[in-house]
Amino acid sequence: MAYIRRSFLISLGILIMMFVAACGNNTSTGSRYGSSNAGTTPTTSGSASASVIKTASATINGKAETILTNGQGMTLYYRTSDTSSSVCSGGCAQIWPPLLFTGSGTPGSSASLSGSLVVSTNANGQQVEYNGHPLYTYTGDTAPGQMNGEGFMGVWFVVSNNLAPSNGTPSSGGYGNGYGNP
Repeated sequence: MAYIRRSFLISLGILIMMFVAACGNNTSTGSRYGSSNAGTTPTTSGSASASVIKTASATINGKAETILTNGQGMTLYYRTSDTSSSVCSGGCAQIWPPLLFTGSGTPGSSASLSGSLVVSTNANGQQVEYNGHPLYTYTGDTAPGQMNGEGFMGVWFVVSNNLAPSNGTPSSGGYGNGYGNP
């Protein structure tokens, strides 16, 4: 019995380490705003059209927030450890699919946003950014309105309409409460 329990704990530990490694800091060599990085787009990522962003009302940590969603209503997230040269890609992007833009011009929103949407070329392809933060969905959310990735590992947070602009360097704990508020 002790052998089975020990085997289970060891297997669980290995699984957790693999998951953490997949969500680690991946480096890209792409540049921002329009250069191409052909052949590096993950097959698990979703694509976007001209109206890529919507908003929704949600209560997060007891506070009413206006959050950003993709066109299908799935919650969007940002990772505090992303930088202009390092984004969640590869195995990480299997769990946190990047929001990619396949249209021409700039991505749009069905609602007024306090920040700006741009497209950045990185290891994932043409990824949508909000206030300089690359955007992702989470495979743990299986329906619109879910926010299962909020606060995950202390680096993944729901994107609110008032998310503070990125300064291009990773942050250890998000921006204030994780929604752009100091």
